[in-house]
Amino acid sequence: MNKVTTLERMPEVVATDASSIMDVISRAASDPTVNVDKLERLMAMYERITSRSAEQAFNEAMSAVQTEMRPIAADANNPQTKSKYASYLALDRAMRPIYTKHGFSLSYNTADGAPEGCVRVVCDVAKGGYSKPYHVDMPADGKGAKGGDVMTKTHAAGSAFTYGQRYLIKMIFNIAVGEDDDGNRAGAGPLITSEQVGDLQALLDEVKADKAKFLDWLNVGSLSEIPVKHYAQAIKALNDKRRGK
Repeated sequence: MNKVTTLERMPEVVATDASSIMDVISRAASDPTVNVDKLERLMAMYERITSRSAEQAFNEAMSAVQTEMRPIAADANNPQTKSKYASYLALDRAMRPIYTKHGFSLSYNTADGAPEGCVRVVCDVAKGGYSKPYHVDMPADGKGAKGGDVMTKTHAAGSAFTYGQRYLIKMIFNIAVGEDDDGNRAGAGPLITSEQVGDLQALLDEVKADKAKFLDWLNVGSLSEIPVKHYAQAIKALNDKRRGK
């Protein structure tokens, strides 16, 4: 059997064995008569196999981390809303030893694409050769719980980034915190999408609801400021009005 025939048959043999395909690639690379196109296809297959393997290891380790995580007590107070929340320091102190033990690392940054007045906070979670990005868009308008200006723009951006870190690390590792809503606009959580804004506006128009009263009921200044966690409640209220309840 010549080298070309071996390469042609190899995909059937190495569907789940990256080490075997690398052995064949190494042998083929030293053969001046090898078919280059088939060698390139084998390299692509090898990359796909190793990527799937790394993703599987990532998911299995993530499951193990989440199993070990325990609820974290709120350790900080928000005077604006008289509520308690878990600071990032408390979250990190409790979680870092667990996720690093399983080979994970976290890195935070900002990225483009956030709606106007928001900061997009990104967390890249890496393990071995696999990395998965998570992001959340946080309001950064400097408004307090009642809509007044309580921060400078710089302070608001920093507050939004810090809240984004807290939100993401809890979401990624499925962490429960006792009382955890610091209540400022940066703590409102992710906002509804433009499509959801359109759905709400269509319902408002259909039932001829008073938009100002509707926004006041939700304690927001516009539809685009509605947190995701209140979307279902808003839709239900408008559907109830449509049904005459």
